[in-house]
Amino acid sequence: MTPLEEEQAYVERCREGLRRMLDGARHNVVVGETVAGDRYSAERLGRHLKSLAKELGEDDGGPPFFGRLDFGPAVSEHAGRRYHIGRRHVSADGGCPPLVIDWRAPISRTFYQASARDPRGVAVRRRFGWAGGELTGFEDEHLDRGPDHGPDHGPDHGMDRGADHGADLDGAGRILTAEIERPRVGPMRDIVATIQPEQDDLVRAGLEESLCVQGGPGTGKTAVGLHRAAYLLYAHRKRLSRGGVLVLGPNRAFLGYISAVLPALGEVDVEQTTLDALLARVPARGIDGTDAAVVKHDVRMAEVLRRALHRRVREPAEPLAVADGSSRWRVSRSELRHVAEEARREAMPYAVGRERVVARVASLVRSRAEARGRTIDTAWTRRTTRAVTSAVDAFWPAVRPEEVLFEVLTDCSEAAEGVLTAAERAAITWARPPRTHRSAAWTAADLILLDELAGLIERPRGYGHVIVDEAQDLSPMQCRAVARRSEHGSLTVLGDLAQGTTPWAARDWAEQMAHLGKPDTAVMALTTGFRTPAVVVELANRLLAELAVDVPPSRSFRRDGRLRVLRGHDPAVVTAVFEALGHEGSIGVIAADASAGRLRAALTGAGLAVADGPTPDPSVRISVVPATLCKGLEYDHVVLAEPAEIVAAEERGLGRLYVALTRAVSRLDVVHRRPLPSPLTSPPDVMPTIGRRSAPGADAGTTGRTGATGPSRTYAEPRAGRGSGSPLLGHSAIARSACAVIVSEGFTPRLADTAEPSTMCRPS
Repeated sequence: MTPLEEEQAYVERCREGLRRMLDGARHNVVVGETVAGDRYSAERLGRHLKSLAKELGEDDGGPPFFGRLDFGPAVSEHAGRRYHIGRRHVSADGGCPPLVIDWRAPISRTFYQASARDPRGVAVRRRFGWAGGELTGFEDEHLDRGPDHGPDHGPDHGMDRGADHGADLDGAGRILTAEIERPRVGPMRDIVATIQPEQDDLVRAGLEESLCVQGGPGTGKTAVGLHRAAYLLYAHRKRLSRGGVLVLGPNRAFLGYISAVLPALGEVDVEQTTLDALLARVPARGIDGTDAAVVKHDVRMAEVLRRALHRRVREPAEPLAVADGSSRWRVSRSELRHVAEEARREAMPYAVGRERVVARVASLVRSRAEARGRTIDTAWTRRTTRAVTSAVDAFWPAVRPEEVLFEVLTDCSEAAEGVLTAAERAAITWARPPRTHRSAAWTAADLILLDELAGLIERPRGYGHVIVDEAQDLSPMQCRAVARRSEHGSLTVLGDLAQGTTPWAARDWAEQMAHLGKPDTAVMALTTGFRTPAVVVELANRLLAELAVDVPPSRSFRRDGRLRVLRGHDPAVVTAVFEALGHEGSIGVIAADASAGRLRAALTGAGLAVADGPTPDPSVRISVVPATLCKGLEYDHVVLAEPAEIVAAEERGLGRLYVALTRAVSRLDVVHRRPLPSPLTSPPDVMPTIGRRSAPGADAGTTGRTGATGPSRTYAEPRAGRGSGSPLLGHSAIARSACAVIVSEGFTPRLADTAEPSTMCRPS
């Protein structure tokens, strides 16, 4: 048998092993129902066995492994051993060593960390290429031969050997590069086959360690967070079984996009939600103005709410007398005051402090009754506690968060004195207060305030580990809501300060981590983009100077990609989408929120099928995405409509544009009629002369364009060539990229209404 045939035979052994594991799991479910034991243990065992059987039963027949490690003879622990690495453990029959090692196992770390400079005892690392569920080829890295020896390509069948995927970038082989650049169709997928060493370090950090990851576009920060969740559940399952893991995303579209990753990694019991959904104790039916929302998200509101809540605790007005038949048990006013003051000094949640006051006063009554020879039974204790509770209500009343916030938003002059300005107090005060808190139309910002009050009254449920994505957009008050749920656990905080788009977006991670309750957390930077091509990254980097944040510019692993700048309106967008359909992958049309509906109508009117939502849909390739919902999503081809409108739509519009530009993982078309934002239009002193000028109609994926009539100029840098750079990008991107920068002259859309040529980058 050839080496490829041997590996294909091993695939069948693995699949047989999975079938055997599934049969065993189903048998265990039946046997487990007859196991003797207490009810709680039986229920836990049953849930575990059924969950395991369900997980194995949902295997989609995908690749059972993606890599292999062959250790050399000179290592002590694994000398001469061979391990296949996959998404899940696959057992062998008869107590033999496993057929596949879980990617999270300690030995699997060597697969990600070994290199020619530090082989860690590995002689050969093998990566496998797959087409669907079929093994089509492999590639060997002989790490024991040193850094000058590149990967050896094994035989392949069905692999595109002639395609240029940016081959061997930074020493990476063709299979690794092709996997990174594979078209994005459908929801986000896992990256276990392509995890890089710096990503692996973050994924495998200890459970006690909180992390803050500053990651530029396409650096894999979201994938790192999700794989960290899977790793922690593997390595610390028992410790996390009670608290669990919580994943917080920015919106429902984002959650839909990432929803398949953790189940593909074998983890189905992770709570994934948005912060708004987590805090939704009441429906949000109202809408705040910008001024009111900004004040409500300000950290000073925590002090306003604390004052409003605790001013309900008053001095006891009279002593307590509990009737008990012919006797009356008394507690003096000074004793009540002492108990209340002692509880307040202990700084417990409001309701806990109140319960402690009730318990201590009831204890005083009990001690006096016992001193007089009273027999204490359960009925007596219940009656006395009711009487004490009624008396305590007079100076430490029970309260609901809605009642307190109703009072604050009706008149906050006392609670906010010296904390908020008069203008800020006016901004959050209801112009026409509702009659009661039950009829209030609470806003999204009010839900955050209600959660703050709920946390002041009672401790919320805590999680063993919380992963927060797009954390730069959280306000201080939202951060406090997250901190309450991770007070005794750890955090993985993911974000990019440059992608901040809310009015309260963070500009400094140290301050943000302090709001999140982990002030000593180190900030780790991911700067190498694996999904976004260099030509797109370089364009987006030109906005960084205008965003007033201190972040390192991203650089791209990718030397493919294409950027076009086209002058036109809606018809030009439709034409660009028609052209994009000639390529593989998903297509996202990103526009200002006000224009998204109009562009959707234009596309459907042209006979194109458009997905219902922004999340990439495998069955419908085209999505129209409002700019405010595109964060965290990725599309192979992005058509960005009217950047100036996106910038003008909100205070931090340039940040929103930065996000929108970096959603493309292969090709980006920028379509505009209004002048482009100035950071994108500053040409260098020398006009482009690099590369070659393509003939009209050349392949749009390399050095030309298709889908429109009229001449086009393309400037591409050969891999070993030199040139002066693109006027759009400057010199550095082209020097590193085998990409295309295309600027249309006389671009004519397929529909009526001729588009005007772009003047931004007109070639000389």
